[in-house]
Amino acid sequence: MLFEQSVQFASLSDIGFRRQNNQDSFAVHLCKEREVWERRGHLFVVCDGMGGHAVGELASKLAVDTIPHAFQKSTVANPRDALQAAVVDANRVINERGTQNREFERMGTTCTALALGSTGVLVGHVGDSRAYRIRGNQIDQLTADHSLVWEMIQQRRVHPKDASTLVPKNIITRSLGVEPTVNVDMEGPFPALPGDVYVLCSDGLTNLVSDQEIGVTVRELAPAEACRFLVNLANLRGGIDNITVIAVRLGPMPEAASLEGIPERDDSHSQNVSWVDLAWLAAMAASGLTGLGMMLLSEEWRAVGIGLAGLAVALFLVGTILRRRGSPGTNPSPSLTDSMATVLWRPYRTASARATPDLIDRLARLHAELQKAAREENWSINWEEHDELAQKFALATMEKKLSRAFRDLTKAISVLMSGVQAQRRRLKRESRWGNVQRKKDTSSGG
Repeated sequence: MLFEQSVQFASLSDIGFRRQNNQDSFAVHLCKEREVWERRGHLFVVCDGMGGHAVGELASKLAVDTIPHAFQKSTVANPRDALQAAVVDANRVINERGTQNREFERMGTTCTALALGSTGVLVGHVGDSRAYRIRGNQIDQLTADHSLVWEMIQQRRVHPKDASTLVPKNIITRSLGVEPTVNVDMEGPFPALPGDVYVLCSDGLTNLVSDQEIGVTVRELAPAEACRFLVNLANLRGGIDNITVIAVRLGPMPEAASLEGIPERDDSHSQNVSWVDLAWLAAMAASGLTGLGMMLLSEEWRAVGIGLAGLAVALFLVGTILRRRGSPGTNPSPSLTDSMATVLWRPYRTASARATPDLIDRLARLHAELQKAAREENWSINWEEHDELAQKFALATMEKKLSRAFRDLTKAISVLMSGVQAQRRRLKRESRWGNVQRKKDTSSGG
């Protein structure tokens, strides 16, 4: 990644449909100066607080205030070590505040912090908020959940398909602030490539929206539209928790950008035929020809000849596999790295980020239910805009243009969701007004 590369980002935090207050917090800090970026990098943080009333809200707010400041001010040269120290510092601040007031005792928060800098992508992580990377047609989860569910799966005590029904999903095993010390998982640095999209989010999203849905959404939509639709989708499925999303898209490599200080990539291994390829071909040819000659020479050498011919076939198969995956211990070719089959590192979980007929069908049914409710309850909807998008969606579906169909359908759902949000605001105003009237009646009656 270069300092000159454009970075599109958007962030959104929503209280959800069931909670009285929002305990999620987030922070976005983009470097304006090259020197600062080279030393540290852009920083994105999502935290999900835990504790009754405003306690969790305070914990997450302390974390997103402390981490960026500590990260930038750290005298540690290595950005990875500096980010880890900043998260540890946030743990200390929260824990100390918790010990000062009995009401704040054992307050805590999850934390996922992502830095984009000259060394690539770094992630510091505690809890079950997540970081994802979408590259090409694939979404990779960069962080491991510190939760009872994930621990039971990793210990092979439950099957992943059964885990959600057998193990409580809301029990986390590690957080900031609860204890005086904390173990911070550090991931990276990973190479940051043009077109990559990174997503940070709280479990209010991931408990209700699948990895595939997240991947397709941020791949097909601009960051602001993607954040809005993901929050809408989680709310449509119950909105049982606060929902926070940050989406970051890396722009193309600028043509006039300075490459000073960026190490040149060795492309010798990416040539169509390299010396390694020639050596491999020579070995296959020698084995195959020798084996064939021995089989023809005499009956007693036939078994040896067959063995050598089999060796040639094995060398061919192994060579084919290695060329596709990248040979262990060597750098993968740029084309392979760009499409990324996770050669250098394996994610904790991977899913497709393609729009599929099944996914679009699920969303279409959701859209139909929402549209029916909007008409029956007479929500305030821009029907002209909605119907135009619905027609575009129908046409794209008929033409089997799935990406376009997905984009039009999500926009149509977002138009309907604007009516839902207006309805929520109206009900809140009426509830607030009712409370005022009841207080007046009680006061006058007393």
